[in-house]
Amino acid sequence: MQTTRLTLMCHARTVAQKLACFPTNEPVENTGLAPTALIARFNTAPRLLCAPELRTRQTAAWFGADAQIDEALRDCDWGRWSGVSIKDLQRSEEAALNSWLRDTHAAPHGGESVAQLCKRVAGWLASVQATPGHVLAVTHPFVIRAALTEVMRGSAFHDIDVEPLSTVELRFSGRWRLLLPGLAVAGAC
Repeated sequence: MQTTRLTLMCHARTVAQKLACFPTNEPVENTGLAPTALIARFNTAPRLLCAPELRTRQTAAWFGADAQIDEALRDCDWGRWSGVSIKDLQRSEEAALNSWLRDTHAAPHGGESVAQLCKRVAGWLASVQATPGHVLAVTHPFVIRAALTEVMRGSAFHDIDVEPLSTVELRFSGRWRLLLPGLAVAGAC
């Protein structure tokens, strides 16, 4: 059985993230990061996928190759909470926000629930596992959370934080496994 290696990368930081707001289709901030620093993370060029939003397309472009846009990697549909800060919701919709945080099936914002997002991402993972080789997918923190929740067969969705430009390695060889890569140390076995 051939192995599928999946690297999930979170897009670069946006102003909405800094302000603790639910995202819109905003661009990434200028990070000052040289794209070669991202490319250097990989020994070979992976198949590059990204979500359709501007911030993921901009981050994927740093790899110097055209990314294939995959709608299944799109961010959660935040409905009427799009662009709204967490602080404002705590003041104006505290009960709705708490419901959303406690119940993965709740969608008080009128968009996609966490359960719906997790189901979408689980379906995408099933399609990716059929393609051997290395896939790099530039996507969103909530999509990465959903993938980890699926792979780890848990319900810790709201207990996972995903920082901008962080990566998660997943491998499929009969079943999905989380890989925590170490540093290559000279002389180590």
